[in-house]
Amino acid sequence: MIVATGIGAFPRSVSLLPLPHNNFGSPHSISNPRNRIRFPERKSNNFNFNFSLFIPTNPPFFSIKAAASSSSDYAEEPATNVKFPTLLNLPGCSSSLSLIGTGFREKVFAIIGVKVYAAGLYINPKIIDKLDAWKGRTSAQIQDDSSLFDLIYQAPLEKSLQIVLVRDVDGKTFWDALNDAISPRIKSPNAIDETALSDFRGIFQNRPLKKGTFIFLTWLDSSKILIHLSNEGIPSTSEATIESENVTRSLFDVFFGRDPVSPSLKASISNGLASILI
Repeated sequence: MIVATGIGAFPRSVSLLPLPHNNFGSPHSISNPRNRIRFPERKSNNFNFNFSLFIPTNPPFFSIKAAASSSSDYAEEPATNVKFPTLLNLPGCSSSLSLIGTGFREKVFAIIGVKVYAAGLYINPKIIDKLDAWKGRTSAQIQDDSSLFDLIYQAPLEKSLQIVLVRDVDGKTFWDALNDAISPRIKSPNAIDETALSDFRGIFQNRPLKKGTFIFLTWLDSSKILIHLSNEGIPSTSEATIESENVTRSLFDVFFGRDPVSPSLKASISNGLASILI
């Protein structure tokens, strides 16, 4: 059951996500000049981790502003100045999730870039135990080879993408752009896929999304995701559960596949993973 709650208008000419490739998993370059990674000034390129909490204390793609032992720690995405907590507790998740990278989505009109949202990926820290084969790999090697992200996706442990809108967006516009990216990745949708997409659409239809709205896409396993929306901090309950392996995998590919909609996010995550897997 979908429970919709009110959370305005966004120019309909603005497409939030580019049209994706038609063959899921086919090679593409992740380079995209429309998404520019901006680096804050820093004294060191080293990552220092408290592995008991899996919190980066000096990540090169964002800066932590508080002590590593505090649940109020946050990291700032430098291009949008959106702050993400380093630990996340969401309804439906079995444990706290840890932030591994941040980025932003930017749409360019002529020569003017319009930032639409900031995003951060959180994972269950136990996923790192499944990535031993990647120890010693560089950030570039991780970023250019999708197999590590496939391992993260296949791990039966939670991962959540937090999207924070940095401008008002019409819900239908947001969904249409997301659907334009998901649907071509599903070659032959079945009845389960169609139902899942319909349920997904119902969450955003006729719903204005204000600047500052949080959208959480949380993969519980390879065939089930929770959708959380909130304009008042971390939500207390999920909006819906989407069950379809084709839909959930395609959604993951939109953000972390070979042609991601936010290259800055994938680059930040690759850098973070390389710093952990030493």
